[in-house]
Amino acid sequence: MGTPTATLIVNPASGHGRAGKLLPQVTLALVRGLSEYTVQVRATKDYAEANQCAREAVLAASGDNPAHPDMLLVMGGDGMASVGLNACVGSNVRLGVIPAGTANDFCRGMGVPYTTIDAVKAVLAGYERLVDLTEVDGRLTGGEKRRYVGSVVSTGYDAKVNYRTNHRTVSLGSVSYTIDALAELARFKPLDYRVVIDGQALELPAMFIAVGNAGVFGGGMQVCPLADPTDGWLDITIARPISRLGLLRLLPQMYSGAFAKDPCVELLRCREITIDGGNMFAMGDGEELGEVPLTARCRQGALYLLGSTKPNPLALPPGVGAKLPGSA
Repeated sequence: MGTPTATLIVNPASGHGRAGKLLPQVTLALVRGLSEYTVQVRATKDYAEANQCAREAVLAASGDNPAHPDMLLVMGGDGMASVGLNACVGSNVRLGVIPAGTANDFCRGMGVPYTTIDAVKAVLAGYERLVDLTEVDGRLTGGEKRRYVGSVVSTGYDAKVNYRTNHRTVSLGSVSYTIDALAELARFKPLDYRVVIDGQALELPAMFIAVGNAGVFGGGMQVCPLADPTDGWLDITIARPISRLGLLRLLPQMYSGAFAKDPCVELLRCREITIDGGNMFAMGDGEELGEVPLTARCRQGALYLLGSTKPNPLALPPGVGAKLPGSA
């Protein structure tokens, strides 16, 4: 058997340069802690280069040492987590996400420590879980036909805030999302959704419909507070039309998930949902997905995730909870 490989792909600019500053310490810890592995480090300058490096690393993985599977480790923000999971999905390569970005929502939702050094320690300790992903088909950005999302697919008010934050000329860290949420609120109107949930067609106005696998976005907002990325379900949060003042009141409660108790909020579970409607687009794991219509389905057990130490404490047992009548 050959020597297994642990490839670390890093965006040194993540977290306003924090990733680059921590890289020597992280590299040293990995080399010392993964003595059975050949540790390779690839620094990248943008999404396209990171994506190419990640896919090359997975393709080059030998897979001939079952005791020590090859690893792809990505260091940066949620964009790097997205790169890693889309490269590793369906393979035997283990993905480790080392957070060094601004929000680190993928780690928060997946039970990975969302501080850099603690996440490295969790990887070296051998923590591992087989987790679900959301498989998205549609007219996706960059001409792709399919993408995988670990945390949340957004299509309404939440997507518009996310888009505004991504295109800021000056980033203020996680505070940016709160500022942009208030700015978007001033002009936002409910959207007319057309959805098919596990075969049942619905038309409804809503502030947003969020599709959650791990369920955290916007710097710690629990938009799908019962999401469990190991249960084989997608969690759907529907926010019915509400006044701007009402939505403003709910925004702080999204960090704890308490907003879900409001009468305007409906929580569902499904295996598959198709979303369409006017004046909307989709975001996934904080990145632009593309235009609607799109179909999201749960791909169960799609990814071997390293460093995941605990499930969502609010999550329900498999098969329990709200779902549309007649869903499987």
